Amino acid sequence: MRNVVSTPAPSFGVAQSGDPATISNIPGSGDKPPTSPPATKALLPWMAATSVFLFATYSALGGILLPVQVALISEADKVANLATVSTVSFIFTLFAQPIVGAFSDRTRGRLGRRAPWMIIGSSIAAIALLGLGGMSNVLWITVFWVVIQVSLNALQGPLSAIVPDRFPRSRRGAASAMVGMGTMIGATVGVVVAGQFASNLGIGYTVFGIGVLAVTILFVVFNRDTSSVDLVVEPFSWKQFLAGFWINPKQNPDFAWAFAARFFFILGYFVISAFQLYILTDYIGLSLAEAALSAGLLSIAGMVTTLVSIVVAGFWSDKLGRRKIFIYAASVIMVLGLAVPLAMPTMTGMILMSAVNGFGFGLYMACDTALMTEVLPGGGVSAGKDLGILNVATNIPQAMSPAIAGVIIGSFGGYPILFVFGMISVVVAALVLIPIKSVR
Repeated sequence: MRNVVSTPAPSFGVAQSGDPATISNIPGSGDKPPTSPPATKALLPWMAATSVFLFATYSALGGILLPVQVALISEADKVANLATVSTVSFIFTLFAQPIVGAFSDRTRGRLGRRAPWMIIGSSIAAIALLGLGGMSNVLWITVFWVVIQVSLNALQGPLSAIVPDRFPRSRRGAASAMVGMGTMIGATVGVVVAGQFASNLGIGYTVFGIGVLAVTILFVVFNRDTSSVDLVVEPFSWKQFLAGFWINPKQNPDFAWAFAARFFFILGYFVISAFQLYILTDYIGLSLAEAALSAGLLSIAGMVTTLVSIVVAGFWSDKLGRRKIFIYAASVIMVLGLAVPLAMPTMTGMILMSAVNGFGFGLYMACDTALMTEVLPGGGVSAGKDLGILNVATNIPQAMSPAIAGVIIGSFGGYPILFVFGMISVVVAALVLIPIKSVR
């Protein structure tokens, strides 16, 4: 779930005003002139399908295939090596989404603004994945991993702007819920499938590389955007372009608080999931092969409860017009879930944690994207860039999680302190959400 959560866009469909298949004839927000056609009824399932494949790839690579590959190189150094690979990747991918998102906002062509970047990102990722399985050196693994992560972020960045591009505010909870469902199903499917390839990493990487490329191409072909050739764009200026990445927190306090809330919530979730394989081997006591297969069971346990909470919370939040209360509830539930392995350091405890955390994360996923689209500066005119900046709040904690977990495990008492750290981070996420005024 790269992410995601997370936790978490192109212009899909060609419905025109008055088309009976149109969900709403008022995309984006308010009185801004639309730059994409309104969402069709087919858009929601396509959103879910694309999220499934993208996040299956994320979870398979980061949760199973890469940790196994690193552990096979050196069992004794696996924690430090995984932290190194992830930290270097973090440095290079930190601003990939907002930069690509900003360029996609300005892209003019017959395929529209988002599709070209999605195709380029998925193509490069697929090529790099074909080669990663043959690497047996940490340096080359790091190089390939950086290319893959940057490329997948180049796909996800434009994709993330779909909600403000196409949906009115009153429908964004449902859209967020659909994306969340795809994310969690993908995360589960990715781990389960990757567990079957733990003994043949090359085939595993190839399967996911080809899969994410295929679904992206199908998505673009069957959900064509309108041409952006005639859209007016201001002359390009590097100074103005770079200045656009600074969003003044004093002028946009809700945006800043939303950024912080997402950062800490994702950190609390992924600091555990990033080391789930090693938690199963070193804290629960399973073998590497047993852990690779058991990780799929944990993902299934989390997926079931997540889907239940997403379906309920997403549409309920639209009906009530409230987002924050669901995220507060998600934080409380996540704290309870992370406490379970401290009292029950067994496989049963890990299953219970996954189920409880899944329900909490589902509440979060159902409302987070909707909340984020409602705090964008300027009402979402530059949604690709602005959501890309918010997605940095997803990327940073995900990328930092292995490094932070490595320090905690090695210097502050091992895995029990890791769970405590996750609980504290989730609580902080709830607290920094309180000052947001523009969203209830």
